[in-house]
Amino acid sequence: MSDDPFWKKMNTRQQRPVFLLCLLLLITVCHASSRTPAEAAFERLQRLAGEWKGIDEHGKQVKSRFELVASDTAVMETLRTAEMNEDMLTLYSLDVDSILLIHYCPTNNQPRMRAIPQPGPVKQLLFSFMGAGNLPDSAAGHEHKLVIQFDDQDHITERWTWRRAGTDTEMVYRLSRESHAHK
Repeated sequence: MSDDPFWKKMNTRQQRPVFLLCLLLLITVCHASSRTPAEAAFERLQRLAGEWKGIDEHGKQVKSRFELVASDTAVMETLRTAEMNEDMLTLYSLDVDSILLIHYCPTNNQPRMRAIPQPGPVKQLLFSFMGAGNLPDSAAGHEHKLVIQFDDQDHITERWTWRRAGTDTEMVYRLSRESHAHK
């Protein structure tokens, strides 16, 4: 810097504001381009928008649809299995450093779960139970955990844990993208 003729013409008092302005600009650009782990994970969920089909752990058909709602601030998943004749609805939303979900179940309870994504590539999200609406007690059957594994852009695996009277049963859905959402 000291060999630059422009820089040599400036005195120390003039150099200081230029240096501070450059530093501030660099910090602003770096901060604006960086995403938190939760933001990156939520963007990964948003990219699921579209129609999905697959099978459960017993080889039975499963269909799912991911849709961006509320000005893209939430992702709504509608899941239908061969075993149930009603849809299950799950809403995912960003909450500062985590992702929240509320699952609307045909059993008429609404589990709430949270995932706290870690830095780095988003390969999976682990949602842990936080409570539920319309759940008379913890022994009543409810979805208690969800793991979403991002196998690649067009394949995911969902592992739902159903808990009743302290006993867990895992339901596995392997899904492939049928189509992307259209905007």
